[in-house]
Amino acid sequence: MIWTAFIIMVCVMLVIDLGLFNKEAHAITTKEATAWSIFWVSFASLFSIAIYYIYVHNLVDNPLSLTPKNALITYLTGYIIELSLSVDNLFVIALIFTAFGIPRKYQHRVLFWGILGAIIFRALMIVFGAFLINRFHWLIYIFGVFLLYTAYKMLVHSDDEYDPRNGKIYNYLRRILPISRHLEGQNFFVRKKQYLVATPLFAVLMLIEFTDVIFAIDSIPAILAITTDTFLVFTSNIMAILGLRSMYFFLSNAMAKFEYLHYSLAVVLAFVGLKMILSDVYHIPVILSLGVIIITLSIGIGFSLYKSRKTSSANTPS
Repeated sequence: MIWTAFIIMVCVMLVIDLGLFNKEAHAITTKEATAWSIFWVSFASLFSIAIYYIYVHNLVDNPLSLTPKNALITYLTGYIIELSLSVDNLFVIALIFTAFGIPRKYQHRVLFWGILGAIIFRALMIVFGAFLINRFHWLIYIFGVFLLYTAYKMLVHSDDEYDPRNGKIYNYLRRILPISRHLEGQNFFVRKKQYLVATPLFAVLMLIEFTDVIFAIDSIPAILAITTDTFLVFTSNIMAILGLRSMYFFLSNAMAKFEYLHYSLAVVLAFVGLKMILSDVYHIPVILSLGVIIITLSIGIGFSLYKSRKTSSANTPS
C-alpha cells in the first residue's frame, strides 16, 4: 500500500512538473531553477517525517528492525549520498548538451524523460542489489572493493577530453537507428518521407540514460552500504533524482566553481566502501556516517568556492 502510494505521488509530481509548469519549451532561468531546487530539497526533507510515521506504525516491512529515528536518519543519509554523487553526473550531462549544441529551452524535456527512465532502471537495480546482498552476504565485500576502486578512478580520471559524439554508444546508436543532423524543435522523432528518423535530441536522451546507469552502478552500492532496507534505499534514491533537473539548471552556470568537489565525492565513496568491507567487524553508526558525509562534502564545496573566489580576485584588474 505504501509502495503504491509513493509511486503514485512520484508520478503526480512528474505530471505536474512537465504538464503544468513546463508544458511549453523554454529556457530555465537561474531564478526559476533556484526556486525549484529549494522546493525539491524541502520536499525531500519533509518526506523524512513521513518516513518516521511509516516506521512508527510498521506500514512497510522492516527486516532490519530499524527504529523510526534510525529509519529517518538512514533515509536522509541515503538522500545526501545520492544527491552528492549525482553532481558528478551533472557535469557529464552538461558536456553532452554542449557537444550536441542542445538549446537550454529543450534541455528540460530531455532531462524529464531521462529521469523517468532513471527511476525505472534504478528501481530494478535497487531491488536486485538488495536481494543479492541479503541472499549472498559475501557480495558486500565485492561492492566495497568496487567502491574503493571507483573512488581511486574518480581521483585520477579526467573527462576533459571526452567527446560524446565520438563515443561507442553514439556510434552504435547511429548504426541501428537513422539520426538526423538537425534538431526538429523538441521532437525526439520526425517522419521524413516514409521513414521515421530520430533527432539529435533523442540521441542525447539515450546518452544521458546510459550515463545515469553507469553512475547508478556507483551510487546504489554506496547507499546499500548504509542500509539494505529496500524501501529506504528506493525512496532516498528517487527523491534525489526528482530534484536533478532543477539542480542541473541551478548549477549549470557555476559548475566550474566546484572543481574540487570530486575529491570530496571520492572520499565519500572510499568511506562507504570501507564501511561495507568492515561491516562484519565494526558497525559504523548511521548518524556517524551522515556526519562524515556532510563534513566531507562541505569541505570540498567550501574549498572550491574559496579557490574560485581567489582566482576571480586575482584576475580582476586593480
